[in-house]
Amino acid sequence: MSSEQTNVAIACQGGGSHTAFTAGVLAELFENWPEDHELVGLSGTSGGAFNALAAWYGLVTEGEEVAAEMVTDIWDDLAADSYSERTTNRWLQILDKMQSNGMPFPQFSPYQIPGPELGKKRIRDILETHIDFEQVPEYCRATTPELVVGTVNINAGVFETFTNEAVTVDAVLASAAVPNLFEAVEIHGHLHWDGLFSQNPPVSDLMHQPADRKPDELWIVQINPQELDGNPTHLDEIADRRNELSGNISLNQELGFIERVNEWVEDGTLPADEFSKTSIDRIQMKKRYHCSTKLDRDRKFIDELMTLGRTRAAEFLDE
Repeated sequence: MSSEQTNVAIACQGGGSHTAFTAGVLAELFENWPEDHELVGLSGTSGGAFNALAAWYGLVTEGEEVAAEMVTDIWDDLAADSYSERTTNRWLQILDKMQSNGMPFPQFSPYQIPGPELGKKRIRDILETHIDFEQVPEYCRATTPELVVGTVNINAGVFETFTNEAVTVDAVLASAAVPNLFEAVEIHGHLHWDGLFSQNPPVSDLMHQPADRKPDELWIVQINPQELDGNPTHLDEIADRRNELSGNISLNQELGFIERVNEWVEDGTLPADEFSKTSIDRIQMKKRYHCSTKLDRDRKFIDELMTLGRTRAAEFLDE
């Protein structure tokens, strides 16, 4: 890396359909990538993992332009277009919103009904249409960005990340396996759930790189609003804020450690010739949607989120 080159890592927070926002962000970033910046890592959790993987694969196979196309193509396919999908999508929104307002409904485990696994199969088919997972290991080189996907190992009760050649279609599906929606995914004899319970998104793995590949800047694509004015008092407001906090607390803990290391480098506690500072920037949605819309795959809503992502990314690059 030249002295004028800036290493960048991008971490994509999970959040269901809201991560279509991230697709718009990444598309805008790659279409207007700063020439003096080198991408050294991409990480993601849940829907953020879809985006990180698609961007990484497009980048290492064809370059920035294809990376921008691939993240939006994935979401074009995930959108609910057929009549049956649109109908199911609307009912899911209604039921989820009514439940968050305290209305009682029968609860079913994803192990009791076939629908969720059919949904998982559709996601698998879409991912495998765009990405040749057998090719992933051959593109994992010292000069390509680190790829990290976050999950939770249910059996061990610990966070578990899959990096580079270990990122299989099962690892990505495990990262998106919301416990009340999908069955757990078995990998290497262990069961895994949605990474929203863990590192959302993974950050520390992006920092553990050789000195010449260590990120100078960490860009966080943050789905969940960080701050809230006032007091949530209604059931749906409480449900919304709980959902936001569950996605932000683990992220802020990881970022807090990086900020502490930055302070130690600055005050001389850590030697500057061995340790370097990493600046943290957030590309935030800055718009609140009800938590039930994290299940919403309506075409207009997906397009709205991707457009918003492009807007926020353009603002970020201008700054």
